Amino acid sequence: MQVPVRSLGVLPRLAIAGSMLLLALVTGIAIANAAEIIPAAGLTKSVNGDGNEANAFGSLALRGQMFPMMETEVGVSYRSESRDGDDLKVRMWPVTASLWLTPLPALYAGGGVGWYNITFDYSDDLVPPIEDETHQDFGVHLGGGVRVPLAPAAALDLNGRYVMLREQDDKLVPEHFDPDFWTMSLGLAIKF
Repeated sequence: MQVPVRSLGVLPRLAIAGSMLLLALVTGIAIANAAEIIPAAGLTKSVNGDGNEANAFGSLALRGQMFPMMETEVGVSYRSESRDGDDLKVRMWPVTASLWLTPLPALYAGGGVGWYNITFDYSDDLVPPIEDETHQDFGVHLGGGVRVPLAPAAALDLNGRYVMLREQDDKLVPEHFDPDFWTMSLGLAIKF
Protein backbone atom coordinates (compact mmCIF):
# COMPACT_ATOMS: atom_id res chain seq x y z
CA MET A 1 0.00 0.00 0.00
CA GLN A 2 1.38 3.39 -0.98
CA VAL A 3 1.21 6.30 1.38
CA PRO A 4 0.33 9.59 -0.38
CA VAL A 5 3.13 12.15 -0.28
CA ARG A 6 2.23 15.80 0.01
CA SER A 7 4.13 17.91 -2.50
CA LEU A 8 5.76 21.18 -1.46
CA GLY A 9 5.56 24.20 -3.76
CA VAL A 10 8.60 25.43 -5.67
CA LEU A 11 9.44 28.31 -3.29
CA PRO A 12 9.41 26.20 -0.09
CA ARG A 13 11.62 23.59 -1.78
CA LEU A 14 14.07 26.28 -2.94
CA ALA A 15 14.08 27.83 0.54
CA ILE A 16 14.83 24.44 2.13
CA ALA A 17 17.57 23.65 -0.40
CA GLY A 18 19.09 27.12 -0.01
CA SER A 19 19.03 26.84 3.79
CA MET A 20 20.73 23.45 3.68
CA LEU A 21 23.41 24.76 1.30
CA LEU A 22 24.01 27.83 3.46
CA LEU A 23 24.26 25.66 6.59
CA ALA A 24 26.78 23.36 4.87
CA LEU A 25 28.85 26.33 3.72
CA VAL A 26 28.81 28.03 7.13
CA THR A 27 29.73 24.74 8.82
CA GLY A 28 32.60 24.29 6.35
CA ILE A 29 33.86 27.80 7.01
CA ALA A 30 33.59 27.37 10.80
CA ILE A 31 35.71 24.22 10.65
CA ALA A 32 38.37 25.94 8.59
CA ASN A 33 41.71 27.02 10.05
CA ALA A 34 41.28 30.56 8.78
CA ALA A 35 38.50 32.35 7.00
CA GLU A 36 38.83 35.36 4.72
CA ILE A 37 36.62 38.36 4.23
CA ILE A 38 36.92 39.81 0.73
CA PRO A 39 35.58 43.27 -0.10
CA ALA A 40 35.88 43.80 -3.87
CA ALA A 41 35.03 46.17 -6.71
CA GLY A 42 34.99 45.46 -10.39
CA LEU A 43 33.32 45.64 -13.77
CA THR A 44 30.26 43.81 -15.01
CA LYS A 45 29.00 43.50 -18.58
CA SER A 46 25.82 41.98 -19.95
CA VAL A 47 26.22 39.38 -22.66
CA ASN A 48 23.35 40.86 -24.71
CA GLY A 49 23.15 44.42 -23.36
CA ASP A 50 22.82 47.77 -25.10
CA GLY A 51 26.20 48.73 -26.55
CA ASN A 52 29.55 47.60 -25.24
CA GLU A 53 29.72 49.49 -21.97
CA ALA A 54 30.77 47.88 -18.72
CA ASN A 55 29.40 49.02 -15.36
CA ALA A 56 31.03 49.15 -11.94
CA PHE A 57 29.82 46.86 -9.14
CA GLY A 58 30.77 46.03 -5.57
CA SER A 59 30.75 42.84 -3.52
CA LEU A 60 31.58 41.34 -0.14
CA ALA A 61 32.41 37.65 0.37
CA LEU A 62 33.32 35.27 3.19
CA ARG A 63 35.60 32.41 2.09
CA GLY A 64 37.04 29.49 4.02
CA GLN A 65 38.74 26.15 3.45
CA MET A 66 36.37 23.20 3.68
CA PHE A 67 38.81 20.41 2.80
CA PRO A 68 42.33 20.38 1.40
CA MET A 69 42.14 21.86 -2.12
CA MET A 70 38.50 22.95 -1.66
CA GLU A 71 37.07 26.27 -0.43
CA THR A 72 33.56 27.56 0.12
CA GLU A 73 32.37 31.10 -0.32
CA VAL A 74 29.20 33.04 0.56
CA GLY A 75 28.88 36.49 -0.99
CA VAL A 76 26.62 39.45 -1.67
CA SER A 77 26.96 42.12 -4.34
CA TYR A 78 25.17 44.93 -6.14
CA ARG A 79 25.12 45.60 -9.89
CA SER A 80 23.02 47.67 -12.27
CA GLU A 81 22.70 48.18 -16.01
CA SER A 82 20.64 50.26 -18.43
CA ARG A 83 18.64 48.69 -21.24
CA ASP A 84 16.29 49.78 -24.03
CA GLY A 85 17.97 53.15 -24.60
CA ASP A 86 17.96 54.00 -20.85
CA ASP A 87 14.18 53.43 -20.61
CA LEU A 88 14.86 50.51 -18.24
CA LYS A 89 17.37 50.25 -15.41
CA VAL A 90 17.92 46.70 -14.10
CA ARG A 91 19.31 46.44 -10.57
CA MET A 92 20.46 43.15 -9.00
CA TRP A 93 21.34 42.19 -5.42
CA PRO A 94 22.65 38.61 -5.67
CA VAL A 95 23.38 36.38 -2.69
CA THR A 96 25.67 33.58 -3.89
CA ALA A 97 27.28 30.39 -2.61
CA SER A 98 30.35 29.01 -4.38
CA LEU A 99 32.57 25.96 -4.21
CA TRP A 100 36.16 26.57 -5.38
CA LEU A 101 38.76 23.91 -6.19
CA THR A 102 42.27 25.10 -5.28
CA PRO A 103 44.86 22.86 -7.00
CA LEU A 104 47.50 25.50 -6.18
CA PRO A 105 47.25 27.96 -3.27
CA ALA A 106 47.27 30.92 -5.69
CA LEU A 107 44.67 29.56 -8.16
CA TYR A 108 41.02 28.57 -7.81
CA ALA A 109 38.19 27.57 -10.14
CA GLY A 110 34.65 26.33 -9.70
CA GLY A 111 31.10 27.56 -9.58
CA GLY A 112 28.00 27.97 -7.52
CA VAL A 113 24.43 29.12 -7.21
CA GLY A 114 22.75 32.39 -6.37
CA TRP A 115 19.48 34.01 -5.40
CA TYR A 116 19.08 37.20 -7.44
CA ASN A 117 16.78 39.99 -6.25
CA ILE A 118 16.05 41.92 -9.49
CA THR A 119 14.38 45.34 -9.78
CA PHE A 120 13.07 46.69 -13.09
CA ASP A 121 13.04 50.50 -12.84
CA TYR A 122 11.23 52.00 -15.85
CA SER A 123 11.78 55.62 -16.93
CA ASP A 124 9.22 58.16 -15.71
CA ASP A 125 9.15 59.62 -19.25
CA LEU A 126 7.43 56.58 -20.80
CA VAL A 127 3.91 57.07 -22.20
CA PRO A 128 1.92 55.28 -20.97
CA PRO A 129 3.85 54.97 -17.68
CA ILE A 130 5.03 51.50 -16.65
CA GLU A 131 5.12 50.55 -12.98
CA ASP A 132 8.45 49.39 -11.53
CA GLU A 133 8.65 45.79 -10.31
CA THR A 134 10.91 43.57 -8.24
CA HIS A 135 11.20 39.78 -8.31
CA GLN A 136 13.62 37.01 -7.34
CA ASP A 137 15.36 34.54 -9.62
CA PHE A 138 17.70 31.57 -9.23
CA GLY A 139 20.99 31.53 -11.16
CA VAL A 140 24.27 29.65 -11.51
CA HIS A 141 27.81 30.84 -12.10
CA LEU A 142 31.17 29.47 -13.23
CA GLY A 143 34.47 31.18 -12.68
CA GLY A 144 37.83 31.29 -11.06
CA GLY A 145 40.57 33.53 -9.90
CA VAL A 146 44.07 34.09 -8.66
CA ARG A 147 45.37 35.28 -5.30
CA VAL A 148 48.57 37.32 -4.99
CA PRO A 149 49.93 37.34 -1.39
CA LEU A 150 50.70 40.79 0.05
CA ALA A 151 51.36 39.76 3.66
CA PRO A 152 50.77 36.64 5.81
CA ALA A 153 47.16 37.72 6.46
CA ALA A 154 46.31 39.58 3.23
CA ALA A 155 46.22 38.94 -0.52
CA LEU A 156 44.92 40.56 -3.68
CA ASP A 157 42.09 38.48 -5.14
CA LEU A 158 41.34 38.74 -8.88
CA ASN A 159 38.08 36.93 -9.72
CA GLY A 160 36.12 36.40 -12.93
CA ARG A 161 32.64 34.86 -13.31
CA TYR A 162 30.04 34.10 -15.94
CA VAL A 163 26.50 34.22 -14.50
CA MET A 164 23.57 32.42 -16.13
CA LEU A 165 19.95 33.40 -15.40
CA ARG A 166 16.72 32.48 -17.14
CA GLU A 167 15.35 34.83 -19.80
CA GLN A 168 13.67 37.92 -18.31
CA ASP A 169 10.36 39.51 -19.34
CA ASP A 170 10.45 43.19 -20.24
CA LYS A 171 7.39 45.42 -20.75
CA LEU A 172 9.19 47.24 -23.59
CA VAL A 173 10.11 46.04 -27.08
CA PRO A 174 11.73 43.53 -27.31
CA GLU A 175 9.61 41.80 -24.69
CA HIS A 176 12.34 39.42 -23.48
CA PHE A 177 16.08 39.64 -22.90
CA ASP A 178 18.93 37.34 -21.90
CA PRO A 179 20.23 38.59 -18.52
CA ASP A 180 23.48 36.56 -18.53
CA PHE A 181 26.53 38.63 -17.59
CA TRP A 182 30.28 38.60 -16.91
CA THR A 183 32.02 40.06 -13.87
CA MET A 184 35.68 40.80 -13.20
CA SER A 185 36.63 42.00 -9.73
CA LEU A 186 39.68 42.90 -7.68
CA GLY A 187 39.40 42.43 -3.94
CA LEU A 188 41.47 42.38 -0.79
CA ALA A 189 41.33 39.00 0.96
CA ILE A 190 41.89 39.52 4.69
CA LYS A 191 42.37 36.45 6.92
CA PHE A 192 40.93 36.44 10.43
